Amino acid sequence: MDEIEFVSLFEIEEQLIVDLMNNSMVSRYLPLLNEGFTAEDCRNFLESKKRLWDAYGYGPYAILIEGAFAGWGGLQYEDGEVDFALVLHPRYWGWGMNVFLAIKELAFHQMGIESITALLPLGRHNAKAIKRFGFIEEGLVDINDEQFFKYRLSRP
Repeated sequence: MDEIEFVSLFEIEEQLIVDLMNNSMVSRYLPLLNEGFTAEDCRNFLESKKRLWDAYGYGPYAILIEGAFAGWGGLQYEDGEVDFALVLHPRYWGWGMNVFLAIKELAFHQMGIESITALLPLGRHNAKAIKRFGFIEEGLVDINDEQFFKYRLSRP
C-alpha cells in the first residue's frame, strides 16, 4: 500500500477538492451537497474538518494515490461515534478497499477504537462494497433531513 499516502487536506489545492465534489459521478452520492460545491463551501468544509482534528485528534485526510490527489477520507466524529468516510474520484474507485484497509489498521490497531460506523445515502445502489469490508447494517439515521443507512464494523 505504498502507493497510498494520507496528507492534510490543507496541503491540497482547494480547486481540486471543488472539482472532486462537483464531479457528477461523485456528487450523486453526496445528497447533503444540494446545490453543488463552491469555493466558499470548500473553505467551510476545510474549516469543519480542522475543527474535528482540533477537538478529537483525528479527522479526514487528503488521499494521494501514486502521488496524485485521489479524494478525501478517514475517520471523523459523527454523533458520538467514529465514522469512516471516503470520497474518491471515479478514476480511483478501484482503490477503495486498499484505502479502507489502511484506515482500518489506523482505527483498530493504532488508535484502539472499538468500532467504526459508515453512513451511506439511500440512493447508493451498491452497498455490497461496505458489506465486503465487514460492516453490518444497523438501520437508518437522519442527517439534515436526509436519510442514510448506518453500518458498523467492530474491532476484531
